[in-house]
Amino acid sequence: MTGMELAVFGEDVWWIVLIKILGLVVFLLTFTIFNVWFERRVVGKMQQRKGPIMNGPLGLAQALADGTKALLKEDFRPTGADKVIFSLAPILTGTAAFTAWSVMPLGGKVTIFGETTNLQLTDLPMGVLFILSVASVGIYGIVLAGWSSTSEYSLVGAIRSTAQMISYEIAMGLSLVAVFMYAGSMSTADIVGAQAATWNVFPGAQFPSWYGILLLPSFIIYLISMVAETNRAPFDLVECEQELVSGYLTDYSGFRYAIFFLAEYINMATVSGVATTLFLGGYHAPWPITPWLTAHGPGWAWLDEGWMGPVWFLAKVMILMFVFVWLRGSLPRLRYDQFMHLGWKVLIPVSLLWILVLAAAQVGGNLDWFSPKVLLIAAGVAGAFLVVIFMWPTTPEAVRSEVSRMPTVEEGVFDPFADGYPVPPMPGQVLPEFAEVLVGGGDPDDPADDDEKEA
Repeated sequence: MTGMELAVFGEDVWWIVLIKILGLVVFLLTFTIFNVWFERRVVGKMQQRKGPIMNGPLGLAQALADGTKALLKEDFRPTGADKVIFSLAPILTGTAAFTAWSVMPLGGKVTIFGETTNLQLTDLPMGVLFILSVASVGIYGIVLAGWSSTSEYSLVGAIRSTAQMISYEIAMGLSLVAVFMYAGSMSTADIVGAQAATWNVFPGAQFPSWYGILLLPSFIIYLISMVAETNRAPFDLVECEQELVSGYLTDYSGFRYAIFFLAEYINMATVSGVATTLFLGGYHAPWPITPWLTAHGPGWAWLDEGWMGPVWFLAKVMILMFVFVWLRGSLPRLRYDQFMHLGWKVLIPVSLLWILVLAAAQVGGNLDWFSPKVLLIAAGVAGAFLVVIFMWPTTPEAVRSEVSRMPTVEEGVFDPFADGYPVPPMPGQVLPEFAEVLVGGGDPDDPADDDEKEA
């Protein structure tokens, strides 16, 4: 590599860059195996069972055995599938999953074989936008997988993935605007550095300047969006079994299926790493360790420096990975209309309103709008507005919810095949085979009535 080609990697020599690339690949593969085992164990505890325990200590080798089995299984392609795109789709998704980690700072400065370097492959001025763009390319792999397959279930899964990507990437991008406004940069390293300071709420109490605390609405919106972007429960509508068999994965098997499976778990770690970097202080030690280090002098500074950075980073990522598993084990899948409603009518408007509030707060701070007199007047206006909203008279029709508006049902004999497919009867309706028995006062479970009916 020439000096110009290595400029994007800072001042690192070429072999340090190769070590970082190899280390990232090995780390992500190993981390995926661990996360598969971790998810099975946690879900097992939630469902009052043991989970994997047979292969390896504590069942740790079970995920490795399953991955080896997937790689050795027959890898076939349906006859009518597009040959090139069918094989290109998993490669596209898998490559994007690895690439997103190239700008993720895992730690500060360390020494590797006598060379001082940062535990980050490269730091781009637009690093966060790079992660978002790479994640979008990965979702295109899912879309192409469904489009190139022969199954209608795969095509519907691809269409859902397209709508899901558009809906929740907008909300995710808007949630990050507040971070850019406060940090004044889109570089991941700069954003982590901006959260290293402490926030003095009152004398003697120091809290971290994490954007997950200062920008809590943005953090909540990002958490919801990251679950939707990774197609995880309760937003796993792209591959829901009850409706689409396996969705875009229906025609895949063997090695190509394993790549999609690997990319899903890497993407979970990726969005968790982005949340850690942008909202939870990155690789720095969490509160209350940080003020404790400041109070006890430089002798304990090593707990927040060097190779301790990846330890804190992984600890925060694992907490978010537990949230993924927790949601899967406790929440039912949303309906698709509820899913779209949440994205377009809740998350996006709230994100836009929150950005306007933050922008007004920053401008007001610069122009000294927030004097005690101005704040008192604003609080009075807001209080009066809330009183009017809550005290405004409403009619019973306006209060009645959409759920309570049940369609009119005609009581009596009900034909379940009237519309061409069987549907269950509503309250007050009777199936034809039970109509004569119930009208005559008989018992549908009485064999004598069945013999009389047959006669």
